[in-house]
Formats: sequence, C-alpha cells, structure tokens
Amino acid sequence: MDQPKLNAESLRADPRVAQAKLLLREALADHAGQLARCDAQAELQTDYKAALDQFAALRGNALYYPFLGSGIGRGSLVELADGGVKYDMISGIGVHVCGHSHPQLLDILIDAALEDTVMQGNLQQNSESLEVCRQLVTLANRQGAKLDHCFLTSSGAMANENALKILFQYRAGSQRILAFDHAFAGRSLVLSQVTDRPQYRAGLPATVPVDFVPFYDADRKEESQQAALTALRSHLARYPAAHCGFMMELVQGEGGYRTAPRAFFEVLCQELRQASVPIYFDEIQTFGRTLAPFAYQMLQLDEYADIVTVGKMTQVCATLFGDAMNPQPGLLSQTFTASTSALLAARFILTQLETGGFYGADGRNAQIQRRFCERFEKLRRQHPDVISGPWGVGGMVALTALDGSSGMAKKVLFELFSAGVIAFAAGSEPTRIRFLPSLLAVTDDEIDAVCDILEQTLLRLHHEQ
Repeated sequence: MDQPKLNAESLRADPRVAQAKLLLREALADHAGQLARCDAQAELQTDYKAALDQFAALRGNALYYPFLGSGIGRGSLVELADGGVKYDMISGIGVHVCGHSHPQLLDILIDAALEDTVMQGNLQQNSESLEVCRQLVTLANRQGAKLDHCFLTSSGAMANENALKILFQYRAGSQRILAFDHAFAGRSLVLSQVTDRPQYRAGLPATVPVDFVPFYDADRKEESQQAALTALRSHLARYPAAHCGFMMELVQGEGGYRTAPRAFFEVLCQELRQASVPIYFDEIQTFGRTLAPFAYQMLQLDEYADIVTVGKMTQVCATLFGDAMNPQPGLLSQTFTASTSALLAARFILTQLETGGFYGADGRNAQIQRRFCERFEKLRRQHPDVISGPWGVGGMVALTALDGSSGMAKKVLFELFSAGVIAFAAGSEPTRIRFLPSLLAVTDDEIDAVCDILEQTLLRLHHEQ
C-alpha cells in the first residue's frame, strides 16, 4: 500500500514545477551566456551615479566600491547596473560560494519560493532546518570531535554572539575572553571588543575585557611560539578562572590570512586544557575553504574543539557545541533562524562541497590555490618589488602588493576594480590583497584572466612610482 503523501510533496513533484524550472534555466542560460568581461556603458553612467549618490545619502555613507549589481552573472562574472561586467574574486567576502546565477542553485531557490514562509525561526521551522543541523554536526565530528549540538542563526556575528553566551554561562562567574592579536569576530557591541581594530569600536562603551595573545610569526617561529605561550600563561595567572574561553581563528581572515602550524596551536590548547578554559574555533570565514571542511580538521585539532562557529558560504550560520555546554533553556532564541532560501541553499552547498572533491591535498580548493600561486610566484621571480607572499591557504588567497602600505593596497584595489576585478584588503603592516573566489563556480580560465589583469595593474603602478 502506498504511503500517504503530504500536499507539500505533491507540489514539489508536480510536473508543472519541473517544466517551470526547465524554462527558467533555459532563459537564464540564454541571457547569462552572453556575459563577458567589459567596461561600463557610457549611456548608463549618469543614472548609475545618481543611484549611487542616492544610496549613499540613504545609508549615511558611500559604498566602498561603486557597485550596484544588475541581478545577473555567470560563474565569477557579475554584471553591474552600469552595464559593466567584472570578475568577482571576493564573493561578498566569502559568501557567494556558488558564484553568480548558478543554474543548480536556481532550482533550489525555486523550491524555496514554493515553501510556505520566507523566514524560519524560533517557533516555526521546517524540515530543512533539521537537515542542515544534521549535516553540520555529522561533518564537524567526522574526525573525532564531539560537537553534539547545532544552533542555527542568520549571521556570523550572531553565531559568535551565541558562542560567547554559551561560554559565559558554562563558565559562570567569568568576565573575560582570550583572543589572538589581529582577531576579527564581528562588529556587534560585544564582538567589536574582540575584533582587534580600535577604529571599529571608536565611541563604543567597553563591554567584555579581552586579553590578546600574539599570533604566530613565520619569520620568528620559536620566538613567536614562546611569546604566545608566555602571554597566555600571564593572562591566566593574572586573572585566574576569569576567562570564558579562547576564541581562535586558525587562519586569520581580516587579520591578513596569517596561518600557523598545528604545533603552535597544540601547545596553547594543551595549556588551556590544564587551566580548564574552553577552546572556541571561529570558522566563519575558514569553513569550507581550507583542505578540509573545517580548519581544525585540516590541522588535526579535533580533540580541542569545544565550540565552533561557521558562516558565510553556508548561507545560514551556526554555533556548534558539545553536550557539556548545552545552555539552559532561554539563553539562545531568536525570531529568525534564517530565510527558507538560505536553508535550502545551505543544504545544497554542504552536499556539493562534501561530494565534489574539494578537500585534500589534490582537491579543488588546493588546485585553485596552486593555480593562483603559480602565477604569483612567476611574477615575484620576475619582479620581486611588485608582489610578495605568503599566498594564503586553499580558497583563501592573498598577496602583498608593492610596498604593502594601506594606502597602496587601497590604490591597487580600486585600480583592479576599474580594470574588472573585485578584491578586498586584509590585515595591516602589511595590508594584503585577498581573493575569496567562488569555489563552486570559478574556472581555471577565470583565474588566469584575473591573474593577467592583476599582473598588468601591478606592473603599471610600479612603473608609475
């Protein structure tokens, strides 16, 4: 006997839905297929500038780039409302892992449009929330971590806020947090304290005291290891039992894509274990972009993962934590978990990353990194004053351009934007240029085209100095 069917299942299986998807994919392919890198159309410039000016007035400040998208793209290419088409190598600072106008994602978003609500949250969640939680917990524990629970949320900052709330409740009476120098945790009132950028908290009241530990310095390996351990021990001794946890970015994102070997982190983690201070891996930017789903898995630090946050490319963000830290009812709650489209997209993206050969030494993430690195290294050998490394890790690509000053980095970024490549800055002294390519979409040909533009731009600026 056939099992009774839900009306929702009948709707999804309706042949008219399949036909609609087919027609939309064909229409998208016809129009997106015409896109190629090009400059803005002169006849659109007046209206485009007026729109940018109006947006700046409404939001209080101008956009960083004069970027208003038209709503269509193809892979790494994106069309702006001025008619220009550029290579998007920052993908919303790591969010648009599918690139622009991904045909399979189109199908997923149609499914989302057919669902009954736009947003899901505290009182009403559909089955996809369960499925995303299950996927994330299974993925997080595949090398032995013990992260039993997953609380979904709509932003990376909120995922980190929830992590701090869990930690402070777990370590009742604690008032402080540990973090690395140059950390970036977000821009909320509390997280702006952890984010090691004084200009981001100008005029804000102090909330949670943060004790910073120096990060790894590849030019001073042993000295930086000892400096970090000494600083950690000093903080723990000065404020006994006062720290809710240590927030660690295993690859510093906004801090300049700085990395460290496993041994550096392990020494600190062992010290924290002895002091009973929880270890909190912030993987908002690193998730999915290294040589394993999580950076702590790439570094084989699974046993130390007490609490982990993910976001950006997952579309819906999350806080993962073990059973011992499961908070009391009422601590975590919010009207919006995420949009239905974000949840369905998350399920699709997690599946694609898991099954698409992205991880490991020869996975797609490593291949993307190598292709960029080969071009960067070639340029560095020919023009050592123009570009220097290191080059990041996996799908987090970085370089230092020319003198590495913040002013030069900004100049390079805007020259690249004008030439058709969208990138962004990271770190200070030096300020680095970073790429976050759309891993599910970027092609080798697109990488080569971007590197051509980068090389031409850097050489021209170098000759102008």
